[in-house]
Amino acid sequence: MTETVYTVALAGNPNVGKSTLFNALTGLNQHTGNWAGKTVDVARGRFSHRGAEYRLIDLPGMCSMKSDSAEEKLARDFIAFEPIDAAVVVADATSLERGIRLTLEVMEATPRVLLCVNLMDEAAKKGIRVNIPKLHEKLGIPVVPMSANRKKGIREFKDALRAVIALPDPSADAPLPETLLYDTETENALMYLQPYLAKAPGLNTRFAAICLLEGSDSAAETMAEKALVEKGRYDEHIRNALAALETSTCGFERRVARQNIEKSASICRDCVRAPRSYTDGDRRVDRILSSKVFGLPILLLLFGFLFWLTAAGANYPSQLLMQLFTYLEGELSALLTSLGAPEALRALLAEGAFRTTGWVVAVMLPPMAIFFPLFTLLEDVGFLPRLAFNVDRCFRRSQSCGKQALTMCMGIGCNACGVTGCRIIESRRERACAIVTNAFMPCNGRFPILIALLSMFLASSGLVSALWMLGFLLLAAAMTLLCTFLLSRTLWKNEPPSAFLLELPPYRVPQIGRVLVRSLLDRTLLVLRRAVCVALPAGVLIWLLANAGDGEALRALTGFFDPIGRFFGLDGVILTAFLLALPANELVMPLLLLIYADLSSLTDLSSLEAFRTLLIANGWTAMTALSVCLLVLFHSPCATTLLTIRRETGSTAQTLLAVAVPSAVGLCFCLLLRAVGLLF
Repeated sequence: MTETVYTVALAGNPNVGKSTLFNALTGLNQHTGNWAGKTVDVARGRFSHRGAEYRLIDLPGMCSMKSDSAEEKLARDFIAFEPIDAAVVVADATSLERGIRLTLEVMEATPRVLLCVNLMDEAAKKGIRVNIPKLHEKLGIPVVPMSANRKKGIREFKDALRAVIALPDPSADAPLPETLLYDTETENALMYLQPYLAKAPGLNTRFAAICLLEGSDSAAETMAEKALVEKGRYDEHIRNALAALETSTCGFERRVARQNIEKSASICRDCVRAPRSYTDGDRRVDRILSSKVFGLPILLLLFGFLFWLTAAGANYPSQLLMQLFTYLEGELSALLTSLGAPEALRALLAEGAFRTTGWVVAVMLPPMAIFFPLFTLLEDVGFLPRLAFNVDRCFRRSQSCGKQALTMCMGIGCNACGVTGCRIIESRRERACAIVTNAFMPCNGRFPILIALLSMFLASSGLVSALWMLGFLLLAAAMTLLCTFLLSRTLWKNEPPSAFLLELPPYRVPQIGRVLVRSLLDRTLLVLRRAVCVALPAGVLIWLLANAGDGEALRALTGFFDPIGRFFGLDGVILTAFLLALPANELVMPLLLLIYADLSSLTDLSSLEAFRTLLIANGWTAMTALSVCLLVLFHSPCATTLLTIRRETGSTAQTLLAVAVPSAVGLCFCLLLRAVGLLF
């Protein structure tokens, strides 16, 4: 007998334990996939209960159904327009008011709603008591208390969800609940618009009318306008009515937001009892972390420790992986020989494709596997919103917002993930600028090159090298702000800015197990998969260039770039190495060795001193090394990042811009350095 399958949307504010509940319900019966036609990854899972199967969709965290970010728009439209059987709103018992506010908005969009008050154990530790029966009475929907991290309340949740889905389907034209009634002018406008939208297939007429009145850029508005046009009633009269509502002194959106805020506050006053001191600890910490004097230095030191831990901790695993891939390369070579493969094919596959791919994986995987979990732990603890708050003033002067600081920090781990993180920025202009300039921040793949060049030419000790690295990071941050300002005033000057609204979450102990699993699966392996897809063909190309005509093809390429390189204080080998290292920045040093030493395949460095001797023999000076360091800092993103930019933006022009801007900055610095060298 086939089980009945119900679709349930799981919504909630960020950091309320929504994913913990999802994991507790679905266990291993889940997967993460891309939203159809979009760039947002969502988790899907299944669980069974009393003869029925439930398909659970873990939506991106959302602060409001009225938000403008891409992820929150998609979550909102999924709740309002997808054929779901119920919506579950997960709220934080220690900060219940914002969860109730989101619940009121979800109730506008879909009839069957279940409120899950999570983190009841944390609320009890802080002395917070939530009157669940009274909360159910005030909202008129089922309310379930639980502690998902301890799997308390799971059975009650399943029973309540079953009961919600069994409720009769209300009419689409039924009046709003008493708690959601608007003023007379707005309610009359809703009643006027609804008849013209009623026959649009799959359209929640009341929510579509609300989106029309707001003038929000969403699927709701698009569908509503289409329905009105098809019925021939989207005439000047309706346009004028909507315009009048939008330009009124107290606009529709502000009235609705104010009403929901007042209603949620009133419900919390009636249903929640909390000691006045329950937030004292958080406030004491925030007086330090959010202060103008100590806040930013402390957070920068914290991130500096994170970066140091990533760089130091990744060395040994990288060496082990390199040894493993060297062993596997020998086994693959022996296998191809035993199968009778021609020597050229054996070398192409083993020394070209496999060696390059192994090199990329060995260098990229350990830093990402360390950085992303640590970064996610800081997010779970509540530090990252404080960082965005502290630096917002600097970014606001550059026509951006503090959220770009978070994407820059992610870019230091991996620029591809930094680009993906730009989804949190609502404004199209600010998001585009953040994507284009993210490559200014040196990723983990560039740190080994910088450290090696500093050690060989510019730094006499580890302390001097650390100071150089700090200077490079500050220069990268300054150029990010400057280019963001210039792009905002030129290419995207007509795009509206975002309103930077930030609700600081409470500090809490992170869930280490969930963080490790989700950061590794959702970020590390995703980026690594794209890197491998790029490294395989690149390895074949590098081997062919190094061996075609006994290396003549590669020498011709370096000869072509040599005059250009000399003009910028470099040479043709350096430009060729950066060009062929497009799959991964880590390939620059091996490519320099391959070309200068006239080798036939990528080879590991025997020692820095031997490599320094080879570079000096080919005309390198301290000025050349500094120029290369600047080019390492500012040059085209790797191919993995470019693929991510193309996927996130859907724009080839913006992807090419992400190549041109940092490359132009790097070459300008090299030209300036050459001019200074010639002058002195």
